[in-house]
Amino acid sequence: MFVDVIPEQYSGLLDSAYNYLLSYGYINFGVTLAIKDKIPTRPSKGRVIVIGAGLAGLAAARQLMLFGFEVIVLEGRKRAGGRVYTKKMEGGNKIADADLGGSVLTGTLGNPLGVLARQLSYTLHTVRDQCPLYHADGTPVDEYLDKKVEVAYNELLEKASKVRQDLSPIISLGEALETLRKDSSVAMNDEEMNLFNWHLANLEYANASLLSKLSLAFWDQDDPYDMGGDHCFLPGGNGRLIHALAENVPISFEKTVHTIRYGRDRVKVIAAGQVFEGDMVLCTVPLGVLKRGSIGFYPELPQRKLDTIRRLGFGLLNKVALLFPYVFWDSNVDTFGHVADDSKRRGEFFLFYNYATVSGGPLLLALVAGKAAHRFERMTPTDAVTKVLQILKGIYEPQGINVPKPIQIVFTNWGSDPFSYGSYSNVAVGASGDDYDILAETVGNGRLFFAGEATTRHYPATMHGAFLTGLREAAKMAHHASVRTSHLQAEKK
Repeated sequence: MFVDVIPEQYSGLLDSAYNYLLSYGYINFGVTLAIKDKIPTRPSKGRVIVIGAGLAGLAAARQLMLFGFEVIVLEGRKRAGGRVYTKKMEGGNKIADADLGGSVLTGTLGNPLGVLARQLSYTLHTVRDQCPLYHADGTPVDEYLDKKVEVAYNELLEKASKVRQDLSPIISLGEALETLRKDSSVAMNDEEMNLFNWHLANLEYANASLLSKLSLAFWDQDDPYDMGGDHCFLPGGNGRLIHALAENVPISFEKTVHTIRYGRDRVKVIAAGQVFEGDMVLCTVPLGVLKRGSIGFYPELPQRKLDTIRRLGFGLLNKVALLFPYVFWDSNVDTFGHVADDSKRRGEFFLFYNYATVSGGPLLLALVAGKAAHRFERMTPTDAVTKVLQILKGIYEPQGINVPKPIQIVFTNWGSDPFSYGSYSNVAVGASGDDYDILAETVGNGRLFFAGEATTRHYPATMHGAFLTGLREAAKMAHHASVRTSHLQAEKK
């Protein structure tokens, strides 16, 4: 080991560096036996209440337990995972695992969820780049035309990026793109416009927002921090990671929190009629819940944090999971798209995930983005199924392929879910990356902390972002507890 060659006079510096890396989760985090064995059986550093058993809450809880804190996690749902939810679908002799929430590990280089997968000996499936598109009448989109429109789309985004510094900060990305498109010398016929709108739908999916609500100035402020490497699916679903993280973590389910009281010395959380007391509380509920005002904070949160909650966007993406008796689609691709002939419906079942390769059964996931995601929540299940099957039949029956009746269908309604009220955050008009930092700020003299994907300006709207904020806040909480202990010891002297 290199420790043996470090001069003795630097051992203190080495210890400080090691403790820093350990406390912030840069090293020795996760679910390996070597780490689990180090969790103290008798906590000695105070009691922490974690609200929410999603990736952020579970990551923080495990770290705090490792640091020697007593931890209780309060979860309103009957399950752990939050917006990461793997649903087991079955019918006849077919079984499949459908990721109804977070699906894609966006980049594997440096991604802590990739580290967890390796610790658990899980093999990741690289999402293949090929994504064939089909017109509303089922005919395949010409590859040359597809590339031509994609180039034009990317050029418009680049132009928008260049002009935004000269424009008002309250202009939306959608408004700028439409203006630039009309001013562009490149004319588009109806077929090309439909393709262009498909790319806009894909952009609305990526941001869980209408383009008319995204900030032109800051919508892509996190792009420089994207994880490198492939985008991947986890075979068997991301719920496998949740299950591993939740193991041995004390979680109290069906405890919907409605009041958090944070004072100078202690905190009180009222959930499902019970009072939970501790030294610190970590709030990891989605931004949508904070926006709705479902939780009362006493004293009230600082005005700058309230303003941030109002400014930041929190959008919607919905899915339909369809389990079929057999695979009738091309199993050599992981995604394929449907191009609508109506711009108002551009996000309606515009993209399909081939989950047969990773779910254990013949499963398709249909995505609904933009305005269509909001309309979808008012659709009857019958109408939604009819529409999805109409699209699939339009694509495959002209090829002489029969589209069978689904064995089981599951719909998401993230917008009306009282534990999320949406899907993930975005930089809305009037907001900026600074708002993520403000939402992450500790309040109440080191008693109330915040984590979750909407509290990281570098990795918002991602599963790994949520996980990393849990590690971040665990470090901050350990630091505040240490400072308080030092002050108490100094006062006793």
